[in-house]
Amino acid sequence: MIRRLRIKFVCINMVLVTAMLWAILAVVLHSTQAGLASESIRAMEAAALPGPQRPAGPGWGPRCFTLEPGPGGDLIASPGADSFGGEAWLRQVWETARGRQEGLLEAEGLRFRRVGPPERQKVVFADASGELAAMASLRRSCLLVGCGGFLAFLGLSILLARWAVGPVDQAWRRQQQFVADASHELKTPLTVILANAELLADPGCAGQARLAGNILTVARQMRSLVERLLELARMDVGKGEAQEPVDLSRLVGDALLPFEPVFFEAGLTLESHVEEGIWVRGSGVQLAQAADILLDNARKYAAPESAVSLRLERTGRWCLLRVATAGEPLTRQERQDVFKRFYRADPARAREGGCGLGLSIAQSIAAAHRGRIWAESGLAGNVFLIRLPVCPGPGAAGGR
Repeated sequence: MIRRLRIKFVCINMVLVTAMLWAILAVVLHSTQAGLASESIRAMEAAALPGPQRPAGPGWGPRCFTLEPGPGGDLIASPGADSFGGEAWLRQVWETARGRQEGLLEAEGLRFRRVGPPERQKVVFADASGELAAMASLRRSCLLVGCGGFLAFLGLSILLARWAVGPVDQAWRRQQQFVADASHELKTPLTVILANAELLADPGCAGQARLAGNILTVARQMRSLVERLLELARMDVGKGEAQEPVDLSRLVGDALLPFEPVFFEAGLTLESHVEEGIWVRGSGVQLAQAADILLDNARKYAAPESAVSLRLERTGRWCLLRVATAGEPLTRQERQDVFKRFYRADPARAREGGCGLGLSIAQSIAAAHRGRIWAESGLAGNVFLIRLPVCPGPGAAGGR
């Protein structure tokens, strides 16, 4: 599909570029030919004038001569006509121009035009060899420019197609990977549910309560996974919660309360510093969820008996939420991969109630609130940061 899309992009681009290129070259050819023809016509009109009225000066316009019928069917040629050819040649060009008002004799290299009253018209001929040579050279140049331009634009179109279709290709690959990962995540709990259900269907099965509990636990995990997938899908299409001023300081403080006993039971210390009065515009539900995701992620991957630090502070027009944990530092590649869907930096903890979607959801929440999330690593451990733009609180306008 991506290859067909690139080919379609290149074809459409080349049709438009080729049409414009040849149209420009056609205009150049036409305007040049019209200019040369106009110059020859002016020279012929000047040659048809009586001697005293002709423009003075050597080399003005192309060389010209006139032919007119004389008594007894003879031709009367102007002085200098014999330099173009003999009497037979002059008779030939006269017969060739018969019946036409003006035109171009390419074989003879002449342009002609009839002047004078109908009863005694004469034909003025101008040397068009220079005009024909110039037009032939210009046509060759235009052909070379056109072919060279076509090839150059073709190469450029191929590069542009790769650049333009690149995001589509990445999105398509991410979608394929997402479907494969989601199928894998759903396959394991479905297998567990089917196995337990088959055992329950056996009339002589013992431990039915345990089997039913297994089915209930795995079904809840599946429901959590499906809910998170639906949440990601809503964020991908831009269907988030309503945007309104939210007291982020209060939300983060409330998010800390249920995690204090959880961290205590895990043998971890939770340290926090939340600056008061930080307001952002967005969804309180989603922002609280982002804080929960960072805290839960810290609980899972912090080193045993270490401290987890959470800080929320204002930095100019932005606020920064930092969650730092002690543990094995992430590599540069891992710091990018942890925000991919279904990715787990530590596969050994893959089954600790998570499905590898938390940080991906947090990234979508940050993007929906015109912010960003990223990870940093050092000798002391890892830090996850969310930066969001602040806004005035509800009482800010009234206090001024």
